[in-house]
Amino acid sequence: MKLKIAIYNVAWMRRLFNKDGTPITSGDEGERSQQLANIVSTINPDFLGIVEGPDTLVDGSKTASIQLERWSSHFGLNPNFKGIHGIPSNGQQELCALYDSSKINVEHTPTTDPNNQFDEPFLVDTTNKLIKEQYKHYRPPLELTIKNLLDDHFSKVIIAHTKSKGIFAPVDYAKFEQISQRDRMRLYAECMSIRKKCDDYINDGSNVIVMGDINDGVGMDFYENRFSKSAVEILLGDVWKSEMILQSVLTKPKWTSNGWKPSSSRYRDRITEDNINVLIDHILISRGLTTSQGKVWNPYLEKNDLAIQSISKDLKNASDHFPIVAEVEST
Repeated sequence: MKLKIAIYNVAWMRRLFNKDGTPITSGDEGERSQQLANIVSTINPDFLGIVEGPDTLVDGSKTASIQLERWSSHFGLNPNFKGIHGIPSNGQQELCALYDSSKINVEHTPTTDPNNQFDEPFLVDTTNKLIKEQYKHYRPPLELTIKNLLDDHFSKVIIAHTKSKGIFAPVDYAKFEQISQRDRMRLYAECMSIRKKCDDYINDGSNVIVMGDINDGVGMDFYENRFSKSAVEILLGDVWKSEMILQSVLTKPKWTSNGWKPSSSRYRDRITEDNINVLIDHILISRGLTTSQGKVWNPYLEKNDLAIQSISKDLKNASDHFPIVAEVEST
């Protein structure tokens, strides 16, 4: 089975809905919602992981799934789209997904292992000092199982939005350094927890897809050099266990004068005030899957891609991230 999959940080989709969970259809929010719909329609994915989706209330009176389906229906997207969400986060940005129910079945399948649940505190050694610290996912990663319509297993999927490295409060340099190191350790811890779950899945014979806004890339970063690791490399796995390694659906990124190429977002350096292109959104797959046509839908870079250029304005304005799209197939 071959599937077109995508991951997209849609940037505070919660703001595109009324309090009753119906889509806002006018004003700036209605315009941005239409832009997002145009993007999803053009990609036409079989499975779309969504970061910063609409909120889910703990009492279940409003869910990301229902709001996504209402949104999809209102804007005339694939009539077979169904929404799915998992454990509500502590904030107002949810991890969720849309999928084509005429092609695949998708189930929320959180682990029952009491030692590795994404909504519970966990212990890991992030500093290699043989001392474990306690952490907890702020947004519990979304664990899903994709099956074909005959209920044959295709892949486990983990959608994640790991700790941001951004510091938005005014601080002095000493405090900035302290917060930066703390946030980096939490980012490593969250990815170590996700990687452990990947190992469990692969050892059980499952294919694995990890997708989301990881808030980290590989190389050319002060703290990655200081700690000799990055969050993405933690997710990729141990080079001495090649059968367990995940691979990116993208080609190896290159460092340029403007940052990474390809890039899925950009940020303003608070010291130099330059805009730096970053690759912080990822789709990683296990060795039981093959990929083709993996691409960041970045209109600034993909000048010759007619589909991307046809929605260039929408991609530039709908979100501060660009989607990643790829076709994957089981081997």
